[in-house]
Amino acid sequence: MAAAVRMLRKVGLVVVVLLVLAQFVRPEKTNPPSNPSASLMTKAPREVAQIFDRACRDCHSNDTRWPLYSQVAPMSWLVTYDVREGRDHFNYSEWTSVDPDDQDKLLGGVCTLAKKGRMPLWQYLLIHRGAKLSAAEVTTLCTWSEKMRDTIQ
Repeated sequence: MAAAVRMLRKVGLVVVVLLVLAQFVRPEKTNPPSNPSASLMTKAPREVAQIFDRACRDCHSNDTRWPLYSQVAPMSWLVTYDVREGRDHFNYSEWTSVDPDDQDKLLGGVCTLAKKGRMPLWQYLLIHRGAKLSAAEVTTLCTWSEKMRDTIQ
């Protein structure tokens, strides 16, 4: 029994040392400068902009709010990865630089992914429960995105 306790202490010490060392591997957390007039939200009614602000902003804009847990490894690695991926797929802060065909696809994806419950991501919802979309909000997003798709030239 004493040998098992000593082994657990050694393993615990190794884990603590690794966690401390992990804090020195700091991923870059930036909010690139952007022109507010280039944002998709300039074309959104207030209720849609509020949904995007609450449920999409942190991963799909250049205006990410970096909470305290995003400063601590290994969570910092996961958060920065999700933000980078989110911005790469759909960054509404840079909407005017997106090709019209891609805009059409992205707006269609807003509705499709919201309807399927795939956005916001489940791991985001674990901590940000207020970001969960209601059925009415999904309908609002779908109605708006379809109208927006009709305006793309």
